[in-house]
Amino acid sequence: MKQLKQQDLEWASDWSKIVEIYEAIDRLKKLFNSLDTTYLRQMQQEVLISNLEKYAWSLQNYIVEKYSRI
Repeated sequence: MKQLKQQDLEWASDWSKIVEIYEAIDRLKKLFNSLDTTYLRQMQQEVLISNLEKYAWSLQNYIVEKYSRI
């Protein structure tokens, strides 16, 4: 029982960090949208955001998989 409670706490902590990552990505999107940049830079920003979202998604899946096995 104690191990299960510890696992729940670890899961909650990991999930909280995933949520923070998504919030940071949203903040970056807003900052990028407020800039007046060239088309090429806008495309680079979109690629960066897309890659960050893919990475966050993979971390999210890792966390889900990690705790579903136990």
